[in-house]
Amino acid sequence: MNFIKEKWKGLLMCLAISIPSVLLGKKFPIIGGPVFAILIGMVLTTFIKNKEPYEPGIKYTSKKILQYAVVLLGFGMNLEVVMETGKQSLPIIICTISTSLIIAYLLHRKLDMPGKISTLIGVGSSICGGSAIAATAPVIDANEEEVAQAISVIFLFNVLAALLFPSLGALLGFSTTSGEAFGVFAGTAVNDTSSVTAAASTWDSIYQLGSRTLDKAVTVKLTRTLAIIPITLFLAFRRARKAEMENGNNIPLKQVFPFFILFFIGASIITTVATSAGVSPEFFLPFKELSKFFIIMAMAAIGFNTDIVKLVKSGGKPILLGMSCWIGITAVTLTLQHFMHIW
Repeated sequence: MNFIKEKWKGLLMCLAISIPSVLLGKKFPIIGGPVFAILIGMVLTTFIKNKEPYEPGIKYTSKKILQYAVVLLGFGMNLEVVMETGKQSLPIIICTISTSLIIAYLLHRKLDMPGKISTLIGVGSSICGGSAIAATAPVIDANEEEVAQAISVIFLFNVLAALLFPSLGALLGFSTTSGEAFGVFAGTAVNDTSSVTAAASTWDSIYQLGSRTLDKAVTVKLTRTLAIIPITLFLAFRRARKAEMENGNNIPLKQVFPFFILFFIGASIITTVATSAGVSPEFFLPFKELSKFFIIMAMAAIGFNTDIVKLVKSGGKPILLGMSCWIGITAVTLTLQHFMHIW
């Protein structure tokens, strides 16, 4: 009862923001529900003077429900399919992730940017956009404004990729009789699922390939999503060691260990085993949809706790960092596809 009494107002607020955000996300998939939720939350918070009654529910949504969303994301991962696709795309994925993280680290030092924002942008650009940011934020203890900043940057380059990459693929001479080449390109160089879907579907539509490009791109994208596991574990270990060095105390790793990632792995294993046993992949669709809805709820909470004026004022350096990661990933993907003859 205390849980409901303390948190119901904040939870209801996030739910109220999430419903129109879901509808708008479906109508404008290139933008997506999470971005609409952040924007509506940031606008709505300017009209509410006393936020104290909402804070417990808002905090719970931005932390715990965000973790539940990552766990449920595992039900969309058939590890057998992912590993099969990974045989071809894994070298590209490893190189693009490494490129993005190195660029983020170097520019973080060069531009004197906050480490948490740099980490979120680097991880979001290289792995899977909002989902990777959702998984990483609690591990590095990022606040709502840092998450909102990273999501905003990722959104900008998602939209550019979805609009520009089909024309770029045609200009570079990707095969128009098979969706494989552009599917690998979209799956490795575009970070968020909505924009991967938009770019791949555009290619399918232009060259009448049915859903071949989309199927390839989404499977490659799922392979990238698995990188959430080593990245979050590494960041947890790094945070524990950093705290130990700064405070002089031995900080147990279990205090910062992302246990929700273990549940994410468990959900992936359940999906893989059940699918192999004959369970239809459609059985897991409700879990995937609930994961998306939880992410939108969490973004609503993050938007509600974000100062939009401060966000705009501090946007220059994060955008430059995001652009650098985006260009670096695109260049590495195209170079490797050329040498691997995936064209």
